Amino acid sequence: MRSSSSDLGPLCLWPKLNKHNTHILLKFGVSFLLVGLAFRLLLSSSDPITFLPPSFSSSSSSSDAVVAVAVSTNPHPVPPVLESTTASSSFSSYSPPPPLPIIDDHDQDHANATAGGGGGGNTISSNATTPPANGTQATASSPPPPSSNEQVGAAPKCDIFRGDWVPDGLGPVYTNKSCPEIEAHQNCMRNGRPDSGYLHWRWSPQDCELPRFDPRIFLDMMRDKSWAFIGDSISRNHVQSLLCILYQVEEAVEVYHDEAYRSKRWHFATHNFTLSVIWTPFLIEADVFEDSNGVSSSEIQLHLDKLDVLWMEQYKSFDYAVIAGGKWFLKTAIYHENGTVLGCHYCPGRNLTELGFDYAYRKALRLIFNFVTESQHRAMVIFRTITPDHFENGQWFSGGTCNRTVPFKEGEIEMNDVDRIMRNIELEEFDRGRGTGSKNGVVLKLLDTTRLALLRPDGHPGPYRQFQPSAKDKNTPVQNDCLHWCLPGPIDSWNDLMMQMLAAA
Repeated sequence: MRSSSSDLGPLCLWPKLNKHNTHILLKFGVSFLLVGLAFRLLLSSSDPITFLPPSFSSSSSSSDAVVAVAVSTNPHPVPPVLESTTASSSFSSYSPPPPLPIIDDHDQDHANATAGGGGGGNTISSNATTPPANGTQATASSPPPPSSNEQVGAAPKCDIFRGDWVPDGLGPVYTNKSCPEIEAHQNCMRNGRPDSGYLHWRWSPQDCELPRFDPRIFLDMMRDKSWAFIGDSISRNHVQSLLCILYQVEEAVEVYHDEAYRSKRWHFATHNFTLSVIWTPFLIEADVFEDSNGVSSSEIQLHLDKLDVLWMEQYKSFDYAVIAGGKWFLKTAIYHENGTVLGCHYCPGRNLTELGFDYAYRKALRLIFNFVTESQHRAMVIFRTITPDHFENGQWFSGGTCNRTVPFKEGEIEMNDVDRIMRNIELEEFDRGRGTGSKNGVVLKLLDTTRLALLRPDGHPGPYRQFQPSAKDKNTPVQNDCLHWCLPGPIDSWNDLMMQMLAAA
């Protein structure tokens, strides 16, 4: 009982406390309970405390620390705002589509491929597509699997030169009637070609979409600029294709042509844009003895150590230049260097060393790339690769024909030995030149049209390089053109590729 009284002692004394002391004790007790309750609620509802990693020293800026904490605690971080770059004045009127990432280092599988097959023509697979009777049917090929060289976490790369020709319901943006620049021997529809299926295909890279060439954007980019195509008749074929597309926006005025109408210059007054084509089939100095039909009266004299002054002296006036060559190096020629005859290509009966076309072609390309990369002029130079022909059952002067009406699919045709050798030389010398150019601030780009052109045997004039060839005497042989391209035709797609390269640059 004594112990019990002791435990209850304070309660027993409560009535004896005065009223002032009672209020103080009551307030103190209530306050203590409220503080305890608040502290308990705070601990139960808060997140675990996040500490900075040891790598963040006290010397780190406050902004770095804030970013680090935000990333570590926020499950849905807000992406950083990227600063927009200021567009150049040439793009002020238009917003071109974002450029595709392009593989500048071309796949060396082609450059290192060994020569195979035989004969002078392309090797055609036995399962190649059989042309339909009317020549207008188009079948889509299955797209190849995506490239395996895409890196996780990196923007996918796209080789715009690897792909397939797919059916295109839109067709060309111009016709043989809407463009005055189409030469008679490339005006296939006017000359009586009966099928039109070759007009309804477009080039589709295997890993990305290739935007169509937009003439308005191109002309706006070319305001106050000068562009030249430098090469042989394929370069002239290409510039005519480009002109036909640009004419949908503005018609150019021809301001110059040479005596043979091979080299020309046009001016787009609204955009102050000058477009030229310079006919120089070897790109180096050459003495040629041929008539308009290509018949030679003497061997060509090639000077392997001298560029053709026709384009070399104008080079500094060009902001952009597309350079290409190739087929002319297969002609019989005598090679000179330092004023001395070195040898020749295909000169039977001459007591000269047979050096071969490949020797001269490599020498010429090296001279060209050395000139461009060592020049103080900073033009953007695009080198276009060789264009295969599609002669079957013969060649240009031996009755060769090209009667196919649909494209090949990948794997149905292989390049002939000659084209493969020339292409390998092009890739090797281009890589060498680009290495030098990168050190000197010169932009070199490769327009690799070889594979996509190889797949289009249907795009050539064939017998329709002449007007109504079927109306002629059946006993009169008809000359076929299986090298140049109908306009409109597959060569128009080269402009899509060129535009994308320009945007990416």
